Amino acid sequence: MRKRGWLVLLLGLAVGCFLIFDGSRFFSLEMLKDGRDDLLQAYQRQPLLVIGIYSAVYVVMAALSFPGAAVMTLAGGAIFGVWVGVPVVLISATIGATLAFWMARYLLRDIVQRRFGDRLEAINKGLERDGAFYLFSLRLAPVFPFFLINLLMGLTAMRTGTYFRVSLAGMFAGTAVYVNAGTQLAAITQLSDVMSPEMIVSFTLLALFPWLARWGIERIKTQRLYARWPKPARFDRNLVVIGAGAAGLVSAYVAAATCAKVTLIERHKMGGDCLNYGCVPSKALIRSATFLQQAKHAASLGIQRADVTYDFAEVMARVQRIVKTVEPHDSVERYTSLGVEVLHGDATIVSPWSVEVNGQTLTTRAIVIASGARPLVPDIPGLQAVCYYTSDTIWTMTERPQRLIVLGGGPVGCELAQAFARLSCNVTQVVRSDLLPREDMDAVDLVKAALQADGVNLLTHAEVLRCERQGNEQLLILRKQNGEETRLPFDALLCAVGRVARTEGFGLEQLGITVSPQRTIETNGWLQTVYPNIYACGDVAGPYQFTHTAAHQAWHASVNALFGSVKRFKADYSVIPRVTFTDPEAARVGLSENEAQTRHIAYEVTRFDLSELDRAITDEAAHGFVKVLTVPGSDRILGVSIVSRHAGDMLAEFVLAMKHGLGLNKILSTIHAYPTWPEANKYAAGAWKRAHAPQRLLKWLERYHARQRGKTGTASDS
Repeated sequence: MRKRGWLVLLLGLAVGCFLIFDGSRFFSLEMLKDGRDDLLQAYQRQPLLVIGIYSAVYVVMAALSFPGAAVMTLAGGAIFGVWVGVPVVLISATIGATLAFWMARYLLRDIVQRRFGDRLEAINKGLERDGAFYLFSLRLAPVFPFFLINLLMGLTAMRTGTYFRVSLAGMFAGTAVYVNAGTQLAAITQLSDVMSPEMIVSFTLLALFPWLARWGIERIKTQRLYARWPKPARFDRNLVVIGAGAAGLVSAYVAAATCAKVTLIERHKMGGDCLNYGCVPSKALIRSATFLQQAKHAASLGIQRADVTYDFAEVMARVQRIVKTVEPHDSVERYTSLGVEVLHGDATIVSPWSVEVNGQTLTTRAIVIASGARPLVPDIPGLQAVCYYTSDTIWTMTERPQRLIVLGGGPVGCELAQAFARLSCNVTQVVRSDLLPREDMDAVDLVKAALQADGVNLLTHAEVLRCERQGNEQLLILRKQNGEETRLPFDALLCAVGRVARTEGFGLEQLGITVSPQRTIETNGWLQTVYPNIYACGDVAGPYQFTHTAAHQAWHASVNALFGSVKRFKADYSVIPRVTFTDPEAARVGLSENEAQTRHIAYEVTRFDLSELDRAITDEAAHGFVKVLTVPGSDRILGVSIVSRHAGDMLAEFVLAMKHGLGLNKILSTIHAYPTWPEANKYAAGAWKRAHAPQRLLKWLERYHARQRGKTGTASDS
């Protein structure tokens, strides 16, 4: 900080001296014309010295963004001629621009990154991919002030070498024009003579040329990509959707609602993973397990005794009943009534416009791939020889396992470990690192304590080695953090270590559709694959595996597929809520503290403890917190973490606020019903307000009220 202070002081002195002594008068067109002969004679006597002095002055002017660069460039032509002037001016200008780039980076980048890092992330990613292309176009267009380009690019993550090389190339054309004009100095009466409106338009068109060329190249690539596939003269359908999970159902619904002819193809069950294996059955199981837990702790509610007996098979039967109850919402009958053609079968994309199913070929203008994801089965030696389940197959269980091992510490692993523990299973949860790795430790600690209180034996930082079967005994062998090898007997093993996108078996390989290293289908911001009329959304596209993001993407994919020639919409991932449905729930939107620190984003933390919330106290659930991250000195919300009962419901208010740019002051001024859980959001906003109360104003108010009471001094004087 001290070095930066000295640099700012030196820069201030330099700028102050330039202004005080009217340095700009030395770089006027008139001064150049008057001194040209003397400069020419000096150059002829000592060419290297003059070039060195000229370059040094030019570098300093460009680095400090002093006015007069245009006159200096003309001087380069007037003194050195075209062949010497162009390289001298070009190199000097580029060095000066690079120094300005460095200074902006050194003085301002960290400050801007800390304050606006969340908003700059998308810009930095775009510049990482296409920064050189953007910079080259900006350098070609004289309508963009060069000093502003230096400043803004210095705030990005662009490499210095890239900046120097691209600037050198981009400034060549404009430099050559000015240097050449300088050789005809006598004919120039004002600087606008060099850059006429026609010349500015020409340079602007030149700057647009790379964009047009890029567009043309992409068009040629696309045409070549489509060339090997015969395009039908007419299409049977506007849209074919592959997969009837959350993303596929929304895509088909949007198409039908806009009167498009749409076919939805599902190979297995309507509703996909969420209805049949994920959200719905897991929450049904959690509800039953929660009731048992509440009955066990009935004394805390003043109930002397609550005897509850249950049958595990009936609990699992209830889970299936809940699935059946929700099933009509996603059924063939419902979507058929909406105007969607629903086909059961294995879909294969045979061309960009054709899909085969059940021996029938469907032609379509666009295709949406929404094939979802499947549980990842880890490569553990001996796993196939033991009784193991995934989050898909666990719902077939009808007998309660006495000893259950859960592999994985993500949301699914934590939710099911707690639920089965509350169903009187002896649960051991084995985690490679720690629970909920995306959450802050204060949230993880509360969830961890809750799991352990329910009887879950947590083994974190453990390495699974193999599975063994010895007679009727099944064993999991693992290595603990201290290096000790442990053998855990079990009756059932649940693998909950993640999910992987379904990208095989429906023709992606034949078409050459790209799959990312994360094994999801690669798409652009509009959810298009390498074929612009083939889209992907939901778990198969990533980057999130949430039902709500699948639906969000599906709207964009279907609308872009149907109306992209008129208007396209880019998917927005700036405000994505996430909830882990343990007890207490762990909910978050926006940045966590870990993410803010990793990305060097400055933040303030405001925390409200649920032990102070009246409704939490009445519900015997007065534990947890609301934690809000804000921009320092501002009420703008960067992220929110809530750990409590009903945390997912409470989070909605903050999601709305962040999406629409509302700060904590707006939440504080909103009336919340009493006594409710969302009141905690208002109290968190109030805690922020108290921490930012204007102390000087409060002192004046203290004096004002003292006078109102008829006293001459302040309240503190009495």
